[in-house]
Amino acid sequence: MVEYKITVCPHDCPDSCSVRVGLEDGNIVSIAGDPDHPITRGFLCGKVNRYLERVNSPLRVLTPLRRVGAKGEGRFEPITWDEALDEIAERFGSIIDDHGPQAILPYSYGGTIGMVQRNSGHHFFHRLGASRLDRTICVGSAKEGQRMTTGEQMGTDLEEIARSKLVILWGINAVATHIHVMPLIKEAKKAGAKLLVIDTYRNATARQADWFIQVRPGTDTALALGMMRIMLDEGLYDEDFVDSYTHGVESLREAALEYTPQRVAEITGVPTEDLVKLARMYGTTKASYIRMGGGATRHSHGGMMIRTIACLPSLTGAWEEPGGGFLCFGPARSWLNSAHNEAPLPSDPPARTLNMVRLGEILLEVDNPPVKAMYVYHANPAVIVPEQALVRQGLSRDDLFLVVHEQVLTDTTDYADIVLPATTFLEHDELQASYAHNYIQMSPKAVDPPGEAKSNLETFQLLAARMGLTEPRFRESFDSIVEGLLDGKGEPTRGLDRAALRAGRPVRMALPESPWRTGLQTPSGKFEFYSSSMEKSGQPPMPVFIPSDEGHLDNELKARYPLQLVTPPAQHFLNSSFAETDSSRRLEGIPTLKMNPTDADARGLAEGGECRAYNDRGECFLEVEVTTDVPAGVTVAEGLWWGKHHRGGHGINVLTSAELTDLGGCARFHDGLIQVEPAAG
Repeated sequence: MVEYKITVCPHDCPDSCSVRVGLEDGNIVSIAGDPDHPITRGFLCGKVNRYLERVNSPLRVLTPLRRVGAKGEGRFEPITWDEALDEIAERFGSIIDDHGPQAILPYSYGGTIGMVQRNSGHHFFHRLGASRLDRTICVGSAKEGQRMTTGEQMGTDLEEIARSKLVILWGINAVATHIHVMPLIKEAKKAGAKLLVIDTYRNATARQADWFIQVRPGTDTALALGMMRIMLDEGLYDEDFVDSYTHGVESLREAALEYTPQRVAEITGVPTEDLVKLARMYGTTKASYIRMGGGATRHSHGGMMIRTIACLPSLTGAWEEPGGGFLCFGPARSWLNSAHNEAPLPSDPPARTLNMVRLGEILLEVDNPPVKAMYVYHANPAVIVPEQALVRQGLSRDDLFLVVHEQVLTDTTDYADIVLPATTFLEHDELQASYAHNYIQMSPKAVDPPGEAKSNLETFQLLAARMGLTEPRFRESFDSIVEGLLDGKGEPTRGLDRAALRAGRPVRMALPESPWRTGLQTPSGKFEFYSSSMEKSGQPPMPVFIPSDEGHLDNELKARYPLQLVTPPAQHFLNSSFAETDSSRRLEGIPTLKMNPTDADARGLAEGGECRAYNDRGECFLEVEVTTDVPAGVTVAEGLWWGKHHRGGHGINVLTSAELTDLGGCARFHDGLIQVEPAAG
């Protein structure tokens, strides 16, 4: 007889799906969406539908492993947990004695976004005095940029989309990365709403739009400023809302003057008539909802980009309208007390902070002290980090002691000295909060871990004990950590139904309504067109378009590398996760570069042929897809295929830059120039 348990998917996705797991004789026989969850609605993405393939993967790590081959070969022998812990503790101890604790670097990111397991290593590394990691690679510019306009903890309830009259998906391929927003959009369209998609190429979401607007990569700021100029000139804004709840509208009016339809068309590639139509459509539709993705901000001036786009609903007053508003990252997670298991204590030693985007430089150039040990968990830096050739060179250092705690063997584990077996979300307890919708939920384990796999929490507690760390925080129970997280920052956490949460049901966080009426967390307490915080950070205080460093404008670099590269997610991968499963690779096909026919013909490239994409950072081999879905001058490589899936051993991030964005220390994944030629051989 089949029994069912409810867990929650913790992968780096805004949907945070509630998962109904079928069990028979203690084994998982089915995985499906929870029909009782208001967002999940009984269905899952294809990746998690096939999750048993990951759980039972032949690449699954089931016992601790010690390297026996050269770094990069991925050859290991099994060892016991005691042997692994002893070796890690001994090596960490000797490195601390010889070089100081800052020679140790933790490296983790979005392999899980669970509130307990994700941060379970922070106290351990803080207590050692290890270097701290600036975890900003994906969304740093988006979060910091939006904060400059709206302050903290702002974002319209996702479910309001169903009441919208105009839904704008801006820089987010929701069909691939946010599938559970689509039923809400369908409800809105059934009631008469229009779906507008703004993106750099025609993707699966754009093909479902009532109107698709194609914009040159990195130029969205100019598009938004062009909209606002027209709206201000034609009075298409809410004067009462602007007067009451915004700061600096006259400065905005002046800043927008130069963004005429003609100039915006030259910058963005959007025809003047489309810009005027867009501005009037948005300005006259109060119940307009902008759902923005973080991808649009992964340019050199990505912080300014989202800061500018976030001004739009403040101009129309859409924040006040049912079905209106703006969302990039939902505020629910920010109300939890993440400092409980994340922030250093006053007694912890001070330490330097190193930005995760610049890992190649950290491993090859940082001194005083150099990084001599790295502990990687829920991350795959050999694939996800820009300037991949430098990263792999750093990981190959014989004097770098590398520990990787992982579920499956990856490109990163190939370089490890010790590999530790990790649990999946089906095999440990967790507390999950979405970064899009307002529901939080407990996620109890469905089955016991296979082999000798252990969770992050258990592993760090064992390692702390091995290194003689005896403070209570290293023995804190899961339940106690959850209580610490729920001891949050205000009424949204104090008013939670704890009984329902403990029973595993989704609990809706009652977030403040209309917080702008009582004062936002900005210097003025209002939505800020003029931002003194931007000014203090060394950025222009007013929205302004600044061309990308590797963008569409002609210069010496572009003369050598004339094609812009965009690297968005693939539908069947999630960052580098799921690239290990046969079904996901089969559905994605092969690492591919989308090119416009004009660019392909000029280079003698044909559909299905192999190409060499290259720049000063390296080279990557891909199959050519010739398509008018991308404009001339732009190329698109969807998904993070592992290096071992490419000829030459390097994935697409060998071509991307490790320079940081203007705000938030994010990576410039969509801000790169390349050249492409037929592959030899």
